[in-house]
Amino acid sequence: MIDLNKGRILVTGGAGFIGSALVWALNKRGITNILIVDLLRKDTKWKNLVSLKYEDYLEAEDFQELLALNPSQFSDVSLVFHLGACSATTEKDASYLVRNNFEWSKQLAQWALSQEIRFVYASSAATYGGGELGMDDHIENLHALRPLNMYGYSKHMFDLYAQKHEILNKLVGIKYFNVYGPNENHKGDMRSLVNKAYAQILKTGKVDLFKSYLPEYNDGEQMRDFLYVKDAVEMTIHLAESEFAGGIYNLGSGEANTWVSLATAIFDALNMKTKIEFIDMPDDLKDKYQYYTKASIDKLRSSGYEKEIFSLQNAVSDYVKNYLVPNLHLGDENS
Repeated sequence: MIDLNKGRILVTGGAGFIGSALVWALNKRGITNILIVDLLRKDTKWKNLVSLKYEDYLEAEDFQELLALNPSQFSDVSLVFHLGACSATTEKDASYLVRNNFEWSKQLAQWALSQEIRFVYASSAATYGGGELGMDDHIENLHALRPLNMYGYSKHMFDLYAQKHEILNKLVGIKYFNVYGPNENHKGDMRSLVNKAYAQILKTGKVDLFKSYLPEYNDGEQMRDFLYVKDAVEMTIHLAESEFAGGIYNLGSGEANTWVSLATAIFDALNMKTKIEFIDMPDDLKDKYQYYTKASIDKLRSSGYEKEIFSLQNAVSDYVKNYLVPNLHLGDENS
């Protein structure tokens, strides 16, 4: 097992949703030798940092410049969690996505490998596209996958690069499925349904869900693998610690649940009667919409991950009752 206290841990995107949850989980293990790199800009994700313990923070542009000019100042870094990326599935600026999600990932991975630094990076379940080839992380012909949006393709580009240059098994690539939970308030339209629905329920007493445009799925019966962020970061840390883990891993619950089931769990957590209204899907999403996702997680389990995964009902209840209702971030609950 790899010792996480061996040197500094670099977390890119460490103020973001999964990144800040990862730092929280490291803090729970007593680990604070963490360098966070992110772009705070004008949104509210800085609030995710307030309750966390870390050694230093750098804006992404500053870190990139310092790394290029004097990489020796980061010689004590022993582990990189590269979670920083544009994660908006609706982003249409392809050039921006290539620079941010692909080029920067290449540069950081090359530096880490040259220094024998363990490198764990976020790929995405969006790389699987419509799932015509399944969603199995054992697949060897990555080039056969067809992402449905440019975000997914920008992530896929790095997976392909790593495989082509025969470095993929020296890295750990993580395909997160539909992750939700505390610390996502800043994500705007990219927030999970739980977060958005909670606000809508308080305002209107109901939840809007997209209609289905495929005959095999009734309205609201489209299915997703929903993964609680607390599980996501536990799985991520496990793979970082596992010295024999390498290549791509799915991180999901291993179950597919309907949007109706998710919405019902939110109402149950609030002790309210379920009220759902089905609305039209925007035209620009109809040909990019995933109707079914379910992670095959046997590769994760075979790596030695034995922890029980939150059920949908329990995870939603924890999120709503312990974070959304009291308006808390991860770490606040211990203050």
